Amino acid sequence: MLTDTPSHKQLRNVVAEQMRAAILNGHYKPGEWLRQERLAHDFGVSQMPVREALKELAAEGLIEHVPYRGARVIVFSIEDILDLYSHRAFLESRAASIAAEIITPKDLAVLEDLQAGMEMYGAPEFVLKYRELNRQFHQYIYQASQREYLIRTLNQMWAAFPTMLIANFAATAVQPLPERDAVDVAEHKAIISALKQHDALTVEQAMKRHILVTAEHLVAFLKAQV
Repeated sequence: MLTDTPSHKQLRNVVAEQMRAAILNGHYKPGEWLRQERLAHDFGVSQMPVREALKELAAEGLIEHVPYRGARVIVFSIEDILDLYSHRAFLESRAASIAAEIITPKDLAVLEDLQAGMEMYGAPEFVLKYRELNRQFHQYIYQASQREYLIRTLNQMWAAFPTMLIANFAATAVQPLPERDAVDVAEHKAIISALKQHDALTVEQAMKRHILVTAEHLVAFLKAQV
């Protein structure tokens, strides 16, 4: 429930932010219907900022509007996973190639620290911490490109990835992919190495391969659970 009295625009943004967090942390489940009356009650606001927040989240791809039925949290299919990873592979590899030309020693030090953290939290019981560090690793690279369109587009994609996407599938919600961690570490190190050399082509190829191979592992694992 909101405790302050922000302006109308601020109120819409605050409601959208809190709804987004509730979806990503699993409070609102994949496929769950989001009724405006209940949401207004949950957040202690009128239905107008809720309605506007739902439009914003729909534009981000976190919810979908179903004609004559209302809004519900998006449910991902295996095909959606393949599409999402393919788009990420294209956009992130391009951003990485641009970043390679302008990345600084300070940036590289941050990436190495993030990688060291992932290695420290590589055990299965730390999978959620590992995924958070992995998210920061990828975001730091594409933000280093300083290309606003790429950054904005990838931020929207990562708003639903990997937490919400993985949570759609119980088998991957709280456990790592089998036999993926060691490969993940090697691929991250190859990406950092190419960035250090300011080798735009190599880092572009390494990033694309890294993301697509991850998709292959995830999809194969999910299909094996069926």
